[in-house]
Amino acid sequence: MQKNTGRYNITVLEGDGIGPEIVAEAVKALYAISENSETKFDFNFKDFGGAAIDSQGEPYPEDTKRACESADAILLGAIGGDKWDGVDPSIRPEKGLLNMRKHIGTYCNLRPIKTFKSTSSLSPLKESIIGDGIDFTIVRELTGGIYFGEKKTIDSPDSLYAYDMEIYHKHEISRILKTATEIARKRDNTITIVDKANVLESSKLWRKISKEVIPEDITVDYMYVDNASMQIIRKPSQFTTMVTSNMFGDILSDEASVITGSIGMLPSASLGENSKGIYEPIHGSAPDIAGQNIANPVGTILSAAMMLKYSFNMDKESTIIETAVENVLDRGIMTIDLSPENYVSTSEFGDMVSKEIYSIYKNS
Repeated sequence: MQKNTGRYNITVLEGDGIGPEIVAEAVKALYAISENSETKFDFNFKDFGGAAIDSQGEPYPEDTKRACESADAILLGAIGGDKWDGVDPSIRPEKGLLNMRKHIGTYCNLRPIKTFKSTSSLSPLKESIIGDGIDFTIVRELTGGIYFGEKKTIDSPDSLYAYDMEIYHKHEISRILKTATEIARKRDNTITIVDKANVLESSKLWRKISKEVIPEDITVDYMYVDNASMQIIRKPSQFTTMVTSNMFGDILSDEASVITGSIGMLPSASLGENSKGIYEPIHGSAPDIAGQNIANPVGTILSAAMMLKYSFNMDKESTIIETAVENVLDRGIMTIDLSPENYVSTSEFGDMVSKEIYSIYKNS
């Protein structure tokens, strides 16, 4: 096997709750890749989210910012929890995540929605709907739209009301559509654009710009978000590449995650103009099971695989991690969320994946 060469600096943000436990298993997988190749990884651990609020009074402190700026990629666990529900909204853990995405310029979130043969029976969908498997990617615009628009609550003697503004600029829409086009070219040259163009001006702008920037050899389907939410459950196999706005992507990707059988299985990548990205599982910090060594690390391990692919151009090594995870699952080795009666711990699963990576290299 041809070996990649190089040295990469990875800033590791374990975060809160189960974050440190699941990140440790992703780091194991990256070590296994490093020890079997000429590519080396330097890990720089920093506080982030609730952990940073406790240690430094804010979720995204200056030393963490500097580490993220100098990193080649960022590996993130999970943030938040009941412990920080009472803090000022300006320093909530989630605010730190939004600030980091804006700071690093990661405007695109990729969420692969994929079922594994060994766990497809855990999906709430019927076997007839799953068919040969579900495999599509949601491309979500990440730094624009209603989450970043002006918002205000007006409480006066005469009335009480609130508003949140959805604002999209042409360049924001153009770049996410171009990214979706690149993803679609690796699949079947088809893009589904999800919007609400029958009522929203911002969605009408998405459609207008799509006709300007998406090449003619790409097939474009337009679908209202309410219909898309139904079709993900009714016939998810019809999708390969879906692109949508920040809020719609947030909702649809969480919905889609459920059909894989466990939210712990899914990775994500947040990408910007350059190769630097933020890689994290899509689930939360699960403080109720933190410290018990029972969390599912698959989503985090697969996020590390996405890091190799999108930030370091290590497609073969990325596939090795993905294959190792699938091989371990195929042998019936699963965490408690997948197999409540017969399960392994978080660290045991990570050990099995690392061992499988070594085996793949040995036999290649």
